[in-house]
Amino acid sequence: MDPLSDVLSLLKPRSYMFGGFDAGGDWSIRFGQHEGIKCYAVVSGQCWLAVEGVPDAVRLTTGDCFLLPRGRPFRNASDLDLPSIDARTIFPTPVNGGIATINGGGDVSIVGGHFALAGDHAGELLSMLPPIVHIRKEADKAALRWSMERMRQELREPQPGGFLVAQHLADMMLVQALRLHLAEGAKGGVGWLFALADKQMSAAIEAMHGDPAHRWTLQALAEHAGMSRSSFAVRFKATVGASPMEYLTRWRMLMAGDRLANSGDPVSVIALSLGYESESAFSTAFKRVMGCSPRQHGRERKAATPWPMASTTPARSIPRMAAKG
Repeated sequence: MDPLSDVLSLLKPRSYMFGGFDAGGDWSIRFGQHEGIKCYAVVSGQCWLAVEGVPDAVRLTTGDCFLLPRGRPFRNASDLDLPSIDARTIFPTPVNGGIATINGGGDVSIVGGHFALAGDHAGELLSMLPPIVHIRKEADKAALRWSMERMRQELREPQPGGFLVAQHLADMMLVQALRLHLAEGAKGGVGWLFALADKQMSAAIEAMHGDPAHRWTLQALAEHAGMSRSSFAVRFKATVGASPMEYLTRWRMLMAGDRLANSGDPVSVIALSLGYESESAFSTAFKRVMGCSPRQHGRERKAATPWPMASTTPARSIPRMAAKG
């Protein structure tokens, strides 16, 4: 897999809620703080998006996609001066597959998903993203249009297997939005996500992800990037925020942590598969990076409470809201 797929696979994003709403007339909905990433798309119409802590509201139009990765409270509204209703009055319990109707609907339709990140160290991805990732270029919106329209159809016209189809469509929207963000707006930041937008740094990261057990040297990685050893080391640290060897060690430990929690492989086998000749050397590196021993990590993760199943309670239709006075 490529590095972005690798990291998302370890973070295990799962859409534990997906759906949307169809609004008409004057309306304003307030959403509370959330964990994970919310990813939505405007299928038709236009409205406002205001996120707590972000000075300027965003005008959303048909085809726009937006990610909210920081968990901050936000509002969607036809007019931000209107008093807001709490989203919990629309979706009183977690909903999968429903579209709520506000004021009879017909003006604005929004669908999407709420992704919980069940893997460790989700903050490594979320901290690199701005409070709002707004996808609005016509060419980019065209790439998302099929997923959006298909999701709306699945939610409005339930069919056998529709739950799974809608979930995979939400996954596609998340990955595509991150991909477009990388291509358009991920320049100038520091972190592995931004480095993927740099062809030379991405080549080195892909090499490490492709064979994490290899005895990588700075020179070998510099050759993958097509740079001198010294120039590569300086640029990698400036772009990623860690040296190449530090990045490689951390990636190995994240992979190890996932296997410790989700497989029955012994520590010795995991250590060898990631390029460590001795279990003790691996355990020392693991504790330094992850903050606990491999065995302790495995026990704690396996003892964790399983992720709750989402409710399938249908969305409610909301009566017409009063226009502002």
